[in-house]
Amino acid sequence: MKKEQKTFKITLNKCFFILIDLAAITLAWFGSYWLRFSFIIPTESLDQAVKLFPWIMGIQLFFLLLLRLDRLMPHFVSLPDLIRIGFYGALATSSSTFFIFLLNHGFIGFPRSVPILNFLLLILFTGGWRLLLRLWYEYQYHNSSGKRTLIIGAGQAGEILVRDMLRHKESEFYPVAFCDDDPSKHGKLLHGVPIVGPISTIPEVITRYKIKLAILAIPSADRKLIRRIVNICNDSFIEYKILPSTSDILSGKVTVSNLREVTIEDILGRTPVPPKKHLLEACIKNKVVMVTGAGGSIGSELCRQVASLGAKRIVLFEHSEFALYKIDSELRQKNYKNLEIVPILGSVCNFKRIKTVISVLGVETIYHAAAYKHVPLIEYNPVEGIQNNLFGTLQTALAALECGVKTFLLISTDKAVRPTNIMGASKRLSEMVLQALYDHQSQKGDGNTIFTMVRFGNVLGSSGSVVPLFKKQIQQGGPVTVTHPEITRYFMTIPEAVQLVIQAGSMAKGGEIFVLDMGKPVRIVDLAKNMIKLSGLTVKDENNPYGDIEIVFTGLRPGEKLYEELLIEGDFTGTQHPMIMCVKETFVRWNQLQRTMKQLNMACHSFDVDKIRKILNKIIEGYQPQCESVDPIWIGLDHHKKNQLTKNIGKIYRVI
Repeated sequence: MKKEQKTFKITLNKCFFILIDLAAITLAWFGSYWLRFSFIIPTESLDQAVKLFPWIMGIQLFFLLLLRLDRLMPHFVSLPDLIRIGFYGALATSSSTFFIFLLNHGFIGFPRSVPILNFLLLILFTGGWRLLLRLWYEYQYHNSSGKRTLIIGAGQAGEILVRDMLRHKESEFYPVAFCDDDPSKHGKLLHGVPIVGPISTIPEVITRYKIKLAILAIPSADRKLIRRIVNICNDSFIEYKILPSTSDILSGKVTVSNLREVTIEDILGRTPVPPKKHLLEACIKNKVVMVTGAGGSIGSELCRQVASLGAKRIVLFEHSEFALYKIDSELRQKNYKNLEIVPILGSVCNFKRIKTVISVLGVETIYHAAAYKHVPLIEYNPVEGIQNNLFGTLQTALAALECGVKTFLLISTDKAVRPTNIMGASKRLSEMVLQALYDHQSQKGDGNTIFTMVRFGNVLGSSGSVVPLFKKQIQQGGPVTVTHPEITRYFMTIPEAVQLVIQAGSMAKGGEIFVLDMGKPVRIVDLAKNMIKLSGLTVKDENNPYGDIEIVFTGLRPGEKLYEELLIEGDFTGTQHPMIMCVKETFVRWNQLQRTMKQLNMACHSFDVDKIRKILNKIIEGYQPQCESVDPIWIGLDHHKKNQLTKNIGKIYRVI
């Protein structure tokens, strides 16, 4: 019933608009005679006008419907609509004039200035009533009670945004001013909204115009500008929002509904360096690519980018059924052309499973992202951390070597540099395994697999990042827990990190460690403060005892460093990409490393955590555990049971 009423209302409005246009056509036709004869139309000419009027009405109404002017929304009439009305006027009057010429066998007795006047009046009346209706509509809007809004950026994005606001009478936004750094725009009006000054005057503009909300409408704004705007808005106690990316602006997707909150990624992330297409595609386009740990934070983004870069087949290797289901479903919904998606459940520690998958599916490139990465958890579970991170890498690398995989890239971490925890030590030893394997096959000349690794710091928003934890704590009303006031970390957005990883893999010759330029390290306490402010809240501290969220320092966790490093020794070497550096670090030869791996494997099987730590300390340069073992299983075993376990070697991982 409601649908029928709505349809009837639309039809009624359309008929009403057509009636107004008919009145406009009538006024334009007789008005042209009226002006031609200086407001007094001779009887003979008036008879002529009345005689021709039905034909003129039919012709001009026909073109009005043909050009669909009846479908123009008068409330939102724009410059392109007025151009269409002008085209309609020219087409309608020229056709009418041609008809009169044919009907009269020339222009005998017909005033030749009438067509010109008719053209002008037709545009004036058909376009004029629409403009008047829009002005009336906007007048009503400007008397609305929406939030007084400042638009930062009077470019294309700002213009589209304000125009969309003006279209919605009941919008919650009321644009009152623009700020823009282009001096040529100052003092001008954009859709009736004044451009009052540069961005530096925002504090004064907020006070003068009683601003309640600021919207950053500069899609190309760098992080420095975003931080500046956020700080100004926080100091002025007003809300702030941001428009989406430049691609959305160009595709016409910018509306009021696209506004979003400023995120921590906007502040901490960097403006990415444009990627080099040949580096992105070298190991992926038309190839069979496998991603281990495909359902993780880095692994899933690798899958998205690999799929979009034209891979022939992508193998999603993951031990978590739910994580595999999520990334598999996501990729299938995007309907990539000529891409075969193969979801495989399995553990990277299972050599036979890995080798069979690689061999049967013809894998050419492997991105090895499967790893346990939570530092405190691995400290409590060192055996599983070593088995998954180290022996999982070893089994996958050996399978890749035997199956002739062309490129094998390990996702490493800055925690591998002079590690103070099991997680970092397992990743450093994984790097050493790949370095030794590549050196060994090069000397023997019986393999052509390129083994390489990429080392970088924390990524924003990953499951192991503090960002999700801080968000949850802020939503719960605090406190936000930080381990130490001076602790720092490198941060990068996941898409940027993965894009750089892919490009680094394409530059690999074998045995290198690529290090991503992570920018400047960020103090975690500053990150916490920024996230509290982004939530529209204030920090509760000595200077502001009545703030909303308190920050509490809990002390460093087992194995946690105050700061991270990216290099063990040596100098960086530049590459084709300005954000990617290369370094060759010392490593242990494969023959010697094999013995260490066997000892470590036996220690893991017997849960001998003390021996594991001794082996790691001996083989890894700079490894210095910060505390005693906290593994509850090893601590809980009495001396007799420990001896019994160490006697039972059991299954040994394949290490040759």
